[in-house]
Amino acid sequence: QVRLEESGGGSVQAGGSLRLSCAVSGNSYNTLGWFRQAPGKEREGVAAIRPAFDSPWYGDSAKGRFTIGHDKAKSILYLHMNMLKPEDTAMYYCAAGWPDKMLSIEEYSYWGQGTQVTVSS
Repeated sequence: QVRLEESGGGSVQAGGSLRLSCAVSGNSYNTLGWFRQAPGKEREGVAAIRPAFDSPWYGDSAKGRFTIGHDKAKSILYLHMNMLKPEDTAMYYCAAGWPDKMLSIEEYSYWGQGTQVTVSS
């Protein structure tokens, strides 16, 4: 069993930054990921990492602006978001699992409750 709890969401102006955190308990996973879902849209993969290899993977929307990180000692997953845009407004979820494809939503078994990010223009 894996439990995930996100924090760090909030409201920010376009061009600003936020850092999301996800406290992870349990160890039945090899991959941790961040996903987001905007109102009326499908959930999409943002970034993922395999902690054993420290190998990040980014979705197109995150490349060049977001950085995923994992603190193994504290068992916390981070998402550093820079140059935020209004289209980044969404509920952000962290997830854990054993996916073959890093950002394949269906392959993640455990999900947090989400943290809201709102970016105003």
